[in-house]
Amino acid sequence: MDGIAEVVSWNLWVFAQVAAVIAVALGLNWLVRKRYASRETMQTRLQVLQATIVVLSMLALIIIAPMGDSRRGQLLSFFGIVLSAAIALSSTTVLGNAMAGLMLRSIRGFKPGDYVQVGEHFGRVTEMDLLHTEIQTEASDLTTFSNIYLINNPYRVVRSQEGTIVSVQLSLGYDVSREVIEELLLKAVADAGLEDGFVQVVELGDFSVVYRAAGILRPVKGLIATRSRLRAAALDALHSGGVEIVSPNFMNTRALDPATKVIPAASRRRKVAEQGKSPDDVVFDKAEEAESLESVRERHKTLLDGIAAAQEQLKTVTAEEQKAAITSQIEQSTHKAERLMALITAREDKLSAKG
Repeated sequence: MDGIAEVVSWNLWVFAQVAAVIAVALGLNWLVRKRYASRETMQTRLQVLQATIVVLSMLALIIIAPMGDSRRGQLLSFFGIVLSAAIALSSTTVLGNAMAGLMLRSIRGFKPGDYVQVGEHFGRVTEMDLLHTEIQTEASDLTTFSNIYLINNPYRVVRSQEGTIVSVQLSLGYDVSREVIEELLLKAVADAGLEDGFVQVVELGDFSVVYRAAGILRPVKGLIATRSRLRAAALDALHSGGVEIVSPNFMNTRALDPATKVIPAASRRRKVAEQGKSPDDVVFDKAEEAESLESVRERHKTLLDGIAAAQEQLKTVTAEEQKAAITSQIEQSTHKAERLMALITAREDKLSAKG
């Protein structure tokens, strides 16, 4: 009877350990999902944490399993081999896609709000997940790429906080002086609000010269509107300078006096102030919100780093006045961090609702 009681007691103890591991795993999974599941922009962290919980739970079950040390070692070795094989074969699996997502996160090639060109697709990053990346195109559509596709194909990034070159290309006849055209195009670049303008002669064709006028947009805000504004400024500058923007072949085939210029008459209407939203605000609405959220997160992280540094400094200070000043600074920064965290949560919920 004593032997049976010991066996039952041992089995109950093992069952209790297994149940405890499963309960802890389910509890951790519930806590993680409660915190991150409703936040679409935090799905990467959610998936990484869930995968970590599964791996650790399996290791814990192997360790507490009622078996000899030799058998346990064999199971741990087998588990390691399976995990290594999964990583080795990950280039063509979902795990490979997840690893590509972690790689994109680690190299920080782009972030939400940045402009990205992937093949024929151009838009702004709205979401970076463990398995996919989403961009909002110029048609305001959402295009999704698998992360492994982004790793295997080159992409061009225009960072939202840095400058980029905006240009317009047009062909004009040989009958107009190059110096005159360059002067007018430089004026157009300045009128479009671009910095460090320049003009290039791109091609000398049989009937026309191809020019490229460009300038730096810094910071990158309203890229679509700026491109349109530069084209309009080039059109207005050339027309006001008496330069005809038309093919020489057209001049030879129309029934008009050769001295006649195909230039619209100057408008007598006063310029009306632009009304309504910028095209970028309409097209990249989700991307704008994602960029704003990323900026708030960076501010929150900076505050937390400052609080940690102040707490370390407080340990080394002996003067009471300095301690009081540092303590007051920590309290103010903590209140700001709490407000920013509330703002982050609200914006994440809003972005998740927009989907």
